Amino acid sequence: MKLTRAIIAPLVAAAMTMVLWSCGSSSTTSTASHPLPDTLVVGTLYTPTGFFIVRGDTMGYDYDRIIDFARDKHIGLRFKVAPSMASLIDSLEQGRVDVLACEVPVTAEYRTQVISCGALNETYQVLVQHTSDTVLTDVTQLVGHEVWVEAESKYEARLRNLDDELGGGITIHSIDADTLSAEDLIEMVARHKVRRTVVDSDIAQFDQSYYDSIDISLSVSFPQRSAWAVGLRSQWLADTINAWSHSSNARAYSKSALKRYFEKNKRAQLKAAQSAQRAAPPKLTAGALSPYDAIFRAYSKGIGWDWRMIAAIAYTESEFNPHVESWAGARGLMQLMPATARSYGLDESQIEDPELSVRVAVKYLGELEHMLRSRIPNPDERTKFVLAAYNAGIGHIYDAIALAEKYDKDPTTWDGCVEETLLWKSKAQYYNDPVCHSGYCRGRETVAYVAEVLGHYRDFERRVKP
Repeated sequence: MKLTRAIIAPLVAAAMTMVLWSCGSSSTTSTASHPLPDTLVVGTLYTPTGFFIVRGDTMGYDYDRIIDFARDKHIGLRFKVAPSMASLIDSLEQGRVDVLACEVPVTAEYRTQVISCGALNETYQVLVQHTSDTVLTDVTQLVGHEVWVEAESKYEARLRNLDDELGGGITIHSIDADTLSAEDLIEMVARHKVRRTVVDSDIAQFDQSYYDSIDISLSVSFPQRSAWAVGLRSQWLADTINAWSHSSNARAYSKSALKRYFEKNKRAQLKAAQSAQRAAPPKLTAGALSPYDAIFRAYSKGIGWDWRMIAAIAYTESEFNPHVESWAGARGLMQLMPATARSYGLDESQIEDPELSVRVAVKYLGELEHMLRSRIPNPDERTKFVLAAYNAGIGHIYDAIALAEKYDKDPTTWDGCVEETLLWKSKAQYYNDPVCHSGYCRGRETVAYVAEVLGHYRDFERRVKP
């Protein structure tokens, strides 16, 4: 995403309407005749970058900025998430929402339906390449090279048009797989499984913050402008949003959000802290896994889990380092999200306390297991679902179970069934399915997380007695 510089709960409500933030009840006058309401109704879409849920916390570039607007104006927000841009525009025209806080294309067609407002963004399609290969710097250099794209996608259409413009010579591999998303192809490039792909620049920038090994500098399309939008009768609200977006505070906050989602390496901070822990590991007595074994033993009894499983979670989360923080804000030995910690009475300043972190994490694990017990009767299977919910949030796991039920997969089995439907939730056709209520999910991370925790647990079983 190129920006013009001038300008929790663990459960998510199934009704797609959420009151996610409030800051007092007094309205702020925007014009003499149009005061802002006490609560602004915000329409949005689940997307990989603008509005999504991680571990029960709502996040995203557009989400953070509309929260900043509401905080500045001392009003509350109520969110309505739509399954498509068409239904979102309809909600705006029917007066069911006040503002669309998502990237609405700035085109002649939409100008007849909405007023664009706020920061103007530009996205374009880019070529994703591995940095160790010969990096192409001009679209004409694509002739004679291979590119992998999703079958029947806009990326394939653009690439075939480009191939025609160049007189042929681009080898286009159309991958037809229900579970394959643009982000999956980016990961495949990063791991050298395919040579190149084409995706939107905002998704590419977001994923580049995960993978150091990809280059996304070559644009292969014209830019598409987008912005927030209000109804045709709400010029006053557009003016209010425009004035806010030009303010120094809003520009500074937007710049910070831009870095968080699109520039800051999402793995570097955690890796650095883990590397420091490995460089100076604590001295352990014979038969010990960590300095916190006694804490794991004490609190695991409360939910009847093997303490070594709690240790495996802690190691996967932080490598037993209580001072690490993820890009999403998860902190401490058990990588608790601040909202989760608060919901269990733990102050943010206490998250890095190892005992308090374990106490809250174990209580949370116990509640996740309770929520899943009636759905997943086998205890061994249920443990996998609980681990997945701890990583992604229970809402995403409920969605994956619902997809399994809908598409004739066993909703009580993780391997090959619900783990697969969780992978589907990176594609809009599935996370916007009516049976889903928590939107987009980076399912590959959660599937890998479950496997990693179980792997550490099996290793700990061999090394240390119960």
